[in-house]
Amino acid sequence: MFRKFLIKKDERGLLFRKGDFVTVLHAGEHRYFDPFYRLTVEKYPLAKTTFDHRLADYLRHAEPALIDSEFHVVEVGPTEVGLRYENSLLVEVIAPNTHRLYWKGYIDVRVARIDISENFVLPHSLTLQLGTAIGRAKVISAEHVLAVQVPQHHVGLLFVDGKVQQMLQPGLYVFWKFNRDLRVELVDLRMLPLEVAGQEILTKDKVALRINLNAGVRFVDVLAAFAQLAKPLDYLYRELQFGLRAAVGTGTLDELLEDKGSIDRTVAEHIGARARAAGLEVASVGVKDIILPSEMKTILARVVEAEKGCAGERDSSS
Repeated sequence: MFRKFLIKKDERGLLFRKGDFVTVLHAGEHRYFDPFYRLTVEKYPLAKTTFDHRLADYLRHAEPALIDSEFHVVEVGPTEVGLRYENSLLVEVIAPNTHRLYWKGYIDVRVARIDISENFVLPHSLTLQLGTAIGRAKVISAEHVLAVQVPQHHVGLLFVDGKVQQMLQPGLYVFWKFNRDLRVELVDLRMLPLEVAGQEILTKDKVALRINLNAGVRFVDVLAAFAQLAKPLDYLYRELQFGLRAAVGTGTLDELLEDKGSIDRTVAEHIGARARAAGLEVASVGVKDIILPSEMKTILARVVEAEKGCAGERDSSS
């Protein structure tokens, strides 16, 4: 006629009658008159403090006295992040808009709330805590934070919801990702080589030349560059192409071969002001090589041979 339910000192029990919740059982032996076996007990170890049960929302709203005596109630707002500590050790990052219950017991549960409505950068001390906590459990993941290392001689542009928020100097940065779309683009501040390779361009006298051009480029105003252009180096590459076409297309083959420096000067004049307006500087620009069409090479070779022959005849006659 009677049934006994034993709850250990490090446990709590949920008593149900015909599947309906009755009460919470503490440590000890509990004796009930139950001839028809209508009672059941679900046991929970207090070492696992999180109360993840279908009754959690019901208890929070319908059993306030029981909630106050048995559970820690944690409510994290829409612009907050919760840090849950157990016995002073960080064990969980709680996302915004989260409501949870944690058992009261021999483990001390504490939750610190962080407002991320405006400031979403993790301080260095918290970054160290999270780094230590990751070794104990999966406390934090890539879904929670964006970690960025900006190397020396670089800066990082922080984009928040598609807009440039700030420029990051070299160092380690960690940002909360909740409620935001974050990305960081690294920008090298050193001199960068830019090669315009294999451009086939017609001269003024309709000779097709293939020209390789080299340039040395660096950023002088990173924020201005990315405020105007999504990809500043791509823009500069196209402008170098346009400058090269203008330089070659306005001269004949003989003029270009006699004064190769004219191409460099024309391209430099074309690109200089445009680069400065885009927050960039072109420190050097020069033609690497000029490749003639195969038939033009044959003609030039014959001309050279003919000139040598004429020179030989003049020498013999003299």
